[in-house]
Amino acid sequence: MFRYILKRLIQMIPLLLIISFLGFGIIRVAEVFANADPLAQMKMSPTVTAETIRREKSRLGYETPYAESIQVSGTSYTVTKVNASAKIVDDSIVVKMKDGENLTRLGDSEKSKPLAAGEYRFENGVFTFAAADAGKQVELEYSTPNGFIVRYFKWMFQFIQGDMGESYYYKSPVSSLILSRLANTVILGIGTLLVTWLVAVPLGIYLAVRQYSLIDQISSSVSYFFMGFPDFFLAIIFLLFAAATGWFPIGEMSSIKAAQSSLPIQILDVLHHLVLPTLTLSMISIATLQRRMRANMLDILSEEYIKTARAKGLPEKKVIYKHAVRNAINPIITLLGFEIAGLVSGAAFVEIIFSWPGLGNMMLQAVLGTDLNLVMAGLIISTVMLLLGNLLADLLLAFADPRIKLEA
Repeated sequence: MFRYILKRLIQMIPLLLIISFLGFGIIRVAEVFANADPLAQMKMSPTVTAETIRREKSRLGYETPYAESIQVSGTSYTVTKVNASAKIVDDSIVVKMKDGENLTRLGDSEKSKPLAAGEYRFENGVFTFAAADAGKQVELEYSTPNGFIVRYFKWMFQFIQGDMGESYYYKSPVSSLILSRLANTVILGIGTLLVTWLVAVPLGIYLAVRQYSLIDQISSSVSYFFMGFPDFFLAIIFLLFAAATGWFPIGEMSSIKAAQSSLPIQILDVLHHLVLPTLTLSMISIATLQRRMRANMLDILSEEYIKTARAKGLPEKKVIYKHAVRNAINPIITLLGFEIAGLVSGAAFVEIIFSWPGLGNMMLQAVLGTDLNLVMAGLIISTVMLLLGNLLADLLLAFADPRIKLEA
């Protein structure tokens, strides 16, 4: 079992690299076609410091030329003439000098200064005139960008180390935002999964055994209704119900009074706030999952070995729960991976309506606000959750049915 888990974890690495590479590439291609400045929103914010912008330029691979990125410091750069073409010592980098530009793409920057002819040195994020003239120091907006592959791996190494960049929308490090909201999404997700599975699976078994009964027909009608019901509309209905009755809190994850109470009171307060978001997400999932469980049970109950077991005189409960359920539940367990992966994206609208401070709400705001760093982090997290969900589904499948062997 341990070897199998280790093998699956190792297999996740190439897939994560591919997904992150595609996501990174799509965002950079969009920047090229839109001729967009990836740091434009940060620069427009009065709360973002110049040091933060400089770190972001370095993290995205825009600040240092290729020679500097491979730890070759102190390289000299020769400019032959102002506004003329020049070539950096490294043969892979060619710089064009145009009006209002200087070794870099600086036409849109008020900080740019034209370079005089002479020799320059790149040190500490700036080009400095080789002659001892402090007035010739030039502040960079963009230097000649690194190659795409170099920029990608630089970004990936920093991402692995926990440096996910700054959020343009929330004006805060992405890693701290993720950590502050991940637990909230996990709490909502676990609550939703528990309610969904504890209700849908037994209900599907019960309805399959009592096929065409009155309760089966009523349940089918209700299920079809909720399967086509938007979750955000159901959330609004629950919100209006809570506001009218006062039985449930209508926002946030906890109340102010409970924050100063004992730990058991705080837990009960969180559970109280969790009721309506969990019911909203669970009711639609229950409608779908119980229909699948019912259909699987009906297929299994029509098999010959079930008829043989009944002919042998086995008790009906033993036939149902020992023989039929074991085989019918296997396809349902395989859906668990997708359920876990959908916790971030599927709960976004519900989190917004109930003001639940989770990842889904934050990621939706990141997409609407074109917060690229946060979007990339959300993409990686969703991929990891999908892979871990599939691994958990395989392990549960082997646990539920010992006939399934996990080969390492």
